[in-house]
Amino acid sequence: MTRISLAEARTNFSELVHKALLGEEIIIADEQQRLIKLVPVPSAEGKRRPGSGAGQLRHMADDFDAPLENAYETKF
Repeated sequence: MTRISLAEARTNFSELVHKALLGEEIIIADEQQRLIKLVPVPSAEGKRRPGSGAGQLRHMADDFDAPLENAYETKF
């Protein structure tokens, strides 16, 4: 865990972001009070799987695929 001052964080922000992306925990503090913990946003990759929503649809209208009235008419 790296603990740095707010002033130092302003000058070295891109370096801190890089370190956080590599897994290092960065704490930005003002005097002795902890203000911010810099951590990477978790990736959404790998969480979606085909079929993972199976059984979640409870009701579908009988006419869900019926053509809409005037769907292809353009009104000006």
